[in-house]
Amino acid sequence: MQLSIKEERLVGQWIYENGSVHKDEMSKRIEWLINNQLKRIGTDKSGWDVLYIDPADNRLWELIYPESEMQGGGPPNLICISKEEAKHKYPSLK
Repeated sequence: MQLSIKEERLVGQWIYENGSVHKDEMSKRIEWLINNQLKRIGTDKSGWDVLYIDPADNRLWELIYPESEMQGGGPPNLICISKEEAKHKYPSLK
């Protein structure tokens, strides 16, 4: 379940089945990572995007919901970003 150094982008999906919506395995993994491995360190101005740090290797990870037209922003994406990108988007890091 933990992140490997080779990973840079985790993309969750929703599965529509028998009239209901379920999280796929990647969405469940992203949820596990933000609750058990990653440490929350910031939120963007909109309040939707959240910045995390992985204490194991100090890489920065951004949790986004890119499908804004869907309920709750759609399935989650967890993306590794640079410190420069993070400083630009998350003012509290400056």
